Parts: sequence; C-alpha cells; structure tokens
Amino acid sequence: QVQLTESGGGLVQPGESLRLSCTVTGGTLDRHAMAWYRQAPGKDRELVASIGESGSSTYYGDSMKGRVTISRGDDENVVYLEMNSLNPDYTAVYYCFAQSQRIEGTDYWGKGTLVTVSS
Repeated sequence: QVQLTESGGGLVQPGESLRLSCTVTGGTLDRHAMAWYRQAPGKDRELVASIGESGSSTYYGDSMKGRVTISRGDDENVVYLEMNSLNPDYTAVYYCFAQSQRIEGTDYWGKGTLVTVSS
C-alpha cells in the first residue's frame, strides 16, 4: 500500500527557512502529480503548490507564492517544499498529496507535518 510521509516540520523563528520532504513508500506512484497543502488552525485546507508528473510544470497558490518552491528529488519517490522568510501566518499542518492523472487512479494523502513559526 502506497503511503506518503511528510517530514521536516518543527518550530522556527520568523524570517527563517525550512524544507519539507514527502517520501513515498510501500510502492511506486504511477502517473501522479504531487502537491503540498496546508491547514492552519480553524481554517480550511488550501493548496500551497503542485508539481506535474515530470516535474517540468509547477503551480503556486496565492497564499505563499514567492515564499515557497516545490521540486521533485532525484529519487522519484521524494518531493520537497522549500519555504523562505517564514512568518507566523504560515503556522499550519502541511500535507503531501499525490493526485492520479488516470481516470480511475488512486489519490493519496500524507498525515501531515506541523510547522510552527513563532519567536
């Protein structure tokens, strides 16, 4: 069974940077775009960034555009989210999402990693 595991979250101070990782285990994704979402306390889950199957196309949500970069690792089973100049508004649980590009494919969610930005 494919599983997505996020890592790299934690407590950081305002202005610092952080890199989140999403690792795929238990199998191989077949034609999946990857994305990072975040859910702040009391708010809906929202898209942060997404990257296509090949890694050549990316999309950034308005909330963190210019502050984050999504990328695929050399290992196809890893996706990263680089976050810069963090501020307390970015405190949230960050989730990894694999969206199948097949009509009857399976989508997968990770369990999330908490990022807290506070001095």
